[in-house]
Amino acid sequence: MACFGRRARGKPAPMKLLYDSPAAFRDAAEKHITVFGMSGLGKTVLASLLRAQGDWFHYSVDYRIGTAYMGEHITDNLKSQAMQVPFLAELFRSDSIYIGSNITFGNLAPLSTYLGKPGDPAKGGLPFEEYKRRQALHRRAEVNALLDTLPFIHRARALYGYANFICDTGGSICEVVDPSDAADEVLSALSSQTLMVWIESPEGHEAELIRRFKSNPKPIYYQPEMLDALWRGYLDETGASEAEVDPDAFAVHAFSKVIHHRAPIYRAMAQNWGVSVTAADVETVRDAADAEEMIATALGKTRAKA
Repeated sequence: MACFGRRARGKPAPMKLLYDSPAAFRDAAEKHITVFGMSGLGKTVLASLLRAQGDWFHYSVDYRIGTAYMGEHITDNLKSQAMQVPFLAELFRSDSIYIGSNITFGNLAPLSTYLGKPGDPAKGGLPFEEYKRRQALHRRAEVNALLDTLPFIHRARALYGYANFICDTGGSICEVVDPSDAADEVLSALSSQTLMVWIESPEGHEAELIRRFKSNPKPIYYQPEMLDALWRGYLDETGASEAEVDPDAFAVHAFSKVIHHRAPIYRAMAQNWGVSVTAADVETVRDAADAEEMIATALGKTRAKA
C-alpha cells in the first residue's frame, strides 16, 4: 500500500497524562477530555450525551472552524451562488436581503459544502487548485480552533459554571499534529489541560465508515502531498482529465485511502499522549457515569502497560 505524506515516526517517551490513575480521574472535581478518531465512530454522539446530562460543556472543533474561522468564506460562497440569479443579485446589491449558514454541532453541511470536491463543474466540482486553496484555509482554521480549546475551558467555567469539559475534535486532527514530536504545539496544549482519548475503529470497519461518509460527508482535510498524490493517481487510474472527474467518486476514493493513512497516526497519538477506548465501548455508554467509568478503565489499562 502506498504511503502518503508524513507518517507517525518512532515512539518517544509517553507524555505525562493530566490524570495519572483511574482514581485521579474519578475523584477530579473538574474532568477535561479531548476525544479524537475517525469520523463516524461516536465522538459527537458521546459529547452530545455528556452535554445532555447538564454538567458537561461540549466544545466542537468543527463548529468553531465553521463559525469563527470559516464563516465569512462560507457566506461569501453562498452569496456567489445566489448572485448568479438576477432577481437575488439585485436584492443583494441593494442590501435588501442577507444570507448565512445554519451550521450546528450535528449539521456541518455548510462547511463541507464550502470545502467542496474537485472535479467536473457540471457535477458541482471545483478546480483542483481552488480546492487546494480551500484546504489550506481549513488547515489554518483547524489549528486555531484546536488551540482555542484552552480559553474555552476557562470560558466554560467562568461564564457558564461548567467544571467538566469535552473537546470534540474533527477527524482531521491527525493531519495537523506530529505525535512523535514532544514539542508539538497542538498536542502539548491539549494534553496540558485535557486527557486525550482515542476512539479506536474496530477491525474491518472500513466499509461502514465509507458508507457513513457517503450518506453524511464530514469536512475533511488532507495533507497537501497526500492530496496531490491521490489526485494524480486517480487521474492516471481513470484516464479522466481534471474537468471530467466525478467529484463524488473521487471523494469516496480519497476517503477510503485516508482511513488507512490515519490509523497509525491516531495510534501514536494515543500511545504517546493519551489513552484509547473502542467504538464498541462508546456504544455501551448510556450516561455520564458510564462515560467516566469507561475513561477511568482506559487509564487503568494504560497504567498497567507502563
